[in-house]
This record gives sequence, C-alpha cells and structure tokens, in this order.
Amino acid sequence: MNDSPEHDEEYDSTERVLRLAGSPDQVARARRLISAILGRDHPLYDDCVLLTSEIATNAVIHSRSGDGGVFTVTVSCSPGCVRVCVQDEGSAEAPCLCHASAEDTGGRGLPLLEALAHRWGLVREAGMNKVWFELVPELAGVSLRSLAGAR
Repeated sequence: MNDSPEHDEEYDSTERVLRLAGSPDQVARARRLISAILGRDHPLYDDCVLLTSEIATNAVIHSRSGDGGVFTVTVSCSPGCVRVCVQDEGSAEAPCLCHASAEDTGGRGLPLLEALAHRWGLVREAGMNKVWFELVPELAGVSLRSLAGAR
C-alpha cells in the first residue's frame, strides 16, 4: 500500500469527477461512471468496476458520507493506467486491511484492492479518507497495443 499516488508522465490524463450522495444506490452511479469512461470492452473493465464498487460502498457504509453526506469519485484513464480515487467525509478510525473469514458478509474490499491493483493507497487528511487504486494494462497481461481498439 502506498500513501499517495505519484504523478509522472506515465499517468498524465484527463480526469472525470463525480460527486454523489452518500446513499447505497449511488454506488451504481459510480460503476456507471467507469462504464462510460472505459467501455465494457476495455481489458481492465471488470477489475475497475469491482474495485470502484468496493471502495464506493466502503465510503457509504463506513464513513460519515453514509450519514447524509457525500462522496467523490475521480477517474483518470490514459493508455498506461486507470486510476480511481474515492474521497469520503471521514470516519472515526482509519479503514482497515482486515481479512474476512469465509462466513463474514463484508470485509473483502481492501483485500481485493491489495490483490488486484497495481498500486493502491489511503490518505487521511482534514478528517476525510481518500482511497485510490491504479490498474496497469501491461501488469494485467494486456499489451498497450491491444488498447488501441478499446474505447
């Protein structure tokens, strides 16, 4: 886990930002944002939608965003990387990289980030949480050349 994303030329891209009410139905809007940006044929689509859904759900369930607040989803996509960041209105405790038992109905979001993301991190500033991840096509077994046909 890293504390903050590094910015260099490999990751330069245009960002899309969506501010959402902190209610469970808004997690689907976060997923639709990924669909609109990547398109369903993008080789990182499934992982990106899954991880976005996990961290948006965490924002709604485990932070003050879910108590009538809001959360923000920021998505950047370039040929070399997809980066998603969800900022919530904070929580009493930092998000935990806990490992759920087979019987638990929750607790898998951050372990999924650990397993699927090239890089991910958590930043706690000014009482808010930012959880972000990056997916890199070549590290996922996808050549950048194959992305030329992806949306």
